[in-house]
Amino acid sequence: MIARLAAAALAATLAALPAESLAQSSTPGIDRRQANQEQRIDQGIQSGSLTRPEARRLERGQNRVERIEGRALADGSVTRKERARIHHAQDVESRRIYRQKHDGQTRR
Repeated sequence: MIARLAAAALAATLAALPAESLAQSSTPGIDRRQANQEQRIDQGIQSGSLTRPEARRLERGQNRVERIEGRALADGSVTRKERARIHHAQDVESRRIYRQKHDGQTRR
């Protein structure tokens, strides 16, 4: 009985994966940039150039960009205007990451 439930749960998870990858494939450049910016934040944490509060704020900014992207993808396509808004939000967050990493504050 438990094995059937586990198998059913696995099947449901696998069935959901193609839909997620399809939705994300309409914005591959945006997704790559998001991953890069998240990696920059992680690197700043590891090197100590970002304090914990700075990293939390930057992560919230990244989450904001992801929400904008999610709303844009909700109808299945991203318009030129939506794409421009996402790119602008990413530009803002990229500048924030740079400024926080180079502001001279370090984690102790």
